[in-house]
Amino acid sequence: MIPRGARNPYHQISTIKVLITGRVQGVWFRGWTVENARALDLDGWVQNRRDGTVQAVFSGPPDTVNEMLRRCEEGPPLAQVTEVKSQPHTHTVDRGFRVRRSR
Repeated sequence: MIPRGARNPYHQISTIKVLITGRVQGVWFRGWTVENARALDLDGWVQNRRDGTVQAVFSGPPDTVNEMLRRCEEGPPLAQVTEVKSQPHTHTVDRGFRVRRSR
């Protein structure tokens, strides 16, 4: 039996790094991302970048990661997302989802 909140080692995990462009800073994008990622039980992080974009890493079952990508294309109500780029991410991702310090 797998403890509640633990990942099933037999399920496939997808991990991607995402770059979100548009009006995505100062519109509560990071907080919205944390809420959505936690609701989907994804692992990873989100951060603002100096160039005005938002970067995130999402890790979890492929269908759930794809759902988070779909949500990022819309973003929170005040955001105006113009582009969402994703690529595979091969680094280890800590359990849980959090905001990382801006860089």
